Amino acid sequence: MKPGITRICIYPKDIQRVTGKSERYSRYLILKIKSVLNKEKHQVITVQEFCTYMGIPYESMRDIMRY
Repeated sequence: MKPGITRICIYPKDIQRVTGKSERYSRYLILKIKSVLNKEKHQVITVQEFCTYMGIPYESMRDIMRY
């Protein structure tokens, strides 16, 4: 049995693995998602919020975010 996602927040490195884009694009995407969700600068983006925004099934993130 594979371990599931052990953390709920997502970081630029995780977004790089998923999208194949640069770290700068990943940071930009986090800012864009925060803006859409009306989050403050200090608040984090969860994996679920990222999946919903990008249209990625939450279950597919398990393979990418194994820690």
